[in-house]
Amino acid sequence: MPYFYEPAFWLLAMLGVTMTGISKSGFAGGAGAIAVPLLALIMPIPTAAALMLPLLLVMDAKTIAIYRKTLMDIKPIVPITIAAVVGVAIAGAAMADLSTTILQIFLALFSIAFACWHKLTPLLGRLFGSAYLWGTISGISSTLLHAGGPPITLYFLSAKLEKQQWQAQAAVFFAMINLTKIIPYSLHQTWHKELLLASVLLLPFAFLGIKLGQQLQERLSQQTFITTCRALLATSGVFLLLKLC
Repeated sequence: MPYFYEPAFWLLAMLGVTMTGISKSGFAGGAGAIAVPLLALIMPIPTAAALMLPLLLVMDAKTIAIYRKTLMDIKPIVPITIAAVVGVAIAGAAMADLSTTILQIFLALFSIAFACWHKLTPLLGRLFGSAYLWGTISGISSTLLHAGGPPITLYFLSAKLEKQQWQAQAAVFFAMINLTKIIPYSLHQTWHKELLLASVLLLPFAFLGIKLGQQLQERLSQQTFITTCRALLATSGVFLLLKLC
């Protein structure tokens, strides 16, 4: 893991983890998708995804604790959770056959698309069978790229939930999906000692992001934060495509 000793790795990792924590605890909209595209600028995508999973599990637990009083009923997320588990299984079965180049192209296009996706939200969120459609897509994109937020946000937006209810249900949904992802990640042996050590060293930035997310949601508009994340995602997507040239 040579990038472990590069300042650029730690800079991008700290930024990605912190912004993921902010997104999870204080803002909706799938902005947490930013971490893997940033890390993929200097490391293989599967390695970046493996680095993030332990951190996501910790952030999920903390976020559920924050919103536990708001979580009155989890029945509404049962269909999308079942669909997402199917998506995890599909992606897990395909992980070994996907080349790094294909993943990089997919991630680049996904990042650029997410930077512009909000204009299609009203239409996409009301598609027939949206719970199963976006749940499955979320499971696939979450397994491969930890980018399950944008697809599932389409579903939550169409449900017209209150912000607190949205955050609470999303926290449980992603906790279940991230726990499920341990299975394919373990089967494909994506972890090693240095990678797990890096995850542990980045834990303070996960907690920092969660704390900042709680504070910023009262001071910074959600639109400003999401706009910043979209700009970073679009930039990352362009650079990922340029890396292939």
